[in-house]
This record gives sequence, structure tokens and C-alpha cells, in this order.
Amino acid sequence: MIAPQSYEELAACLEQKGKTVFFFTADWCPDCQFIYPALPEIEAENSDFTFVRVDRDAFMEVAQRWNIFGIPSFIAVENGKEIGRFVNKDRKTKAQINAFLAELRAHQP
Repeated sequence: MIAPQSYEELAACLEQKGKTVFFFTADWCPDCQFIYPALPEIEAENSDFTFVRVDRDAFMEVAQRWNIFGIPSFIAVENGKEIGRFVNKDRKTKAQINAFLAELRAHQP
């Protein structure tokens, strides 16, 4: 998982080719802590996506611009364009995240 440390690094992730999942999180968030242990498996099971961990507090301006009001949240982008979002304030499970990503694949040409 990529973890950008600057706005420039985050912008580079947005500009890369292919499918990218931006995982908005914060270390103080208990619902984020809940999903952390499953992330390596989620990444392995969805290897056609590049995963980018975005610290919501470090990138608050981006979170606000992208309407991320609850964490953990996931924004999927392909070739710089949003293709889906799993954004709400609820705890998310591995199964829910995998279902979200599978749904994105089902609607790809």
C-alpha cells in the first residue's frame, strides 16, 4: 500500500494509469483500526487495484474537496477519473470492501 507524505505524492497517485483505491483513514479512528488487519488480504484479493492510504488529518483539504465526511472511506479512480465510492461513517468489513470492488469490476467495459 502506498502512503503519500505530501500533496505532490498524492497527486502522482491520482495521475497514475490503471485503477487506484484511495483509502481515507486516521490512526485514531477505531473503525479504521478494525479494518487494518484485513487490508493485506484485501489488496492481495484485488491485485488489479493499486491501494493508496490517505491520512485524512494530513490531507484534510483533499478529504473536504472529495466530500469525505466519514472514515474509513474508499474512493476508486481509474486513469484519473472517479469510478466509485464507498463513503460513509460506518465500520466496514472485508466482505463489504471486496463486494464494493467486485461491483466496480462488474460495471467495467
